[in-house]
Amino acid sequence: MTVTSSIKSPEALTLAITAEFTAAVERVWQIWEDPRQLERWWGPPNYPATFEAYDFQPGGLASYFMTSPDGTKPRGWWKFTAITAPSLLELDDGFADDNGDPITDMGTAHMVVSLAELDGRTLMTITTTFESTEQMEQMVAMGMEEGMRDAMGQIDAILTE
Repeated sequence: MTVTSSIKSPEALTLAITAEFTAAVERVWQIWEDPRQLERWWGPPNYPATFEAYDFQPGGLASYFMTSPDGTKPRGWWKFTAITAPSLLELDDGFADDNGDPITDMGTAHMVVSLAELDGRTLMTITTTFESTEQMEQMVAMGMEEGMRDAMGQIDAILTE
C-alpha cells in the first residue's frame, strides 16, 4: 500500500488521505463491508479495533472500541448515511462513552470513502469533514492523520490473503 497523499484543508475543514492498492475495487470494498476484516486494520497497529455492532446499510449503526497499549478502550460510533457498493461509503463518525452512547461535546465528523479503479489497482480516498476549525485541530492534535496512515498501512496484508 502506498499512501499517495494526505491533504489538510483548514478552509474546507477536511482531511483527505488517499492510498493505492494492488487489488480490485470489489476486493478493497470487502475490508469495509466485513467487520472482521475492518477490525484488522481500523486503527493504528497498537490500537486494534473491535466492532460490537455493525449494521452495514444506510441508516445503520456501528459501535466499536479500540484497545490501547495500556488497556484502555476508547469507543466510537458510526451512522452509515450512504452506501453505493463497491465505490462509495458515507458515514457520520463520533466518540462514545463507556456505554457506547455518543459524546456530543466532541462533535461529529462526516467521512466519505471513495474507491476507484486505476490501471488495475484501486485508489481509495477517505475524506473527513469536521464541524469546526476547533474540532479539526483537536483531531489532528490527537494524531488522527498519522493514525489513519498507520491504519491504512495494514490493509495490504489483508488484501493478499
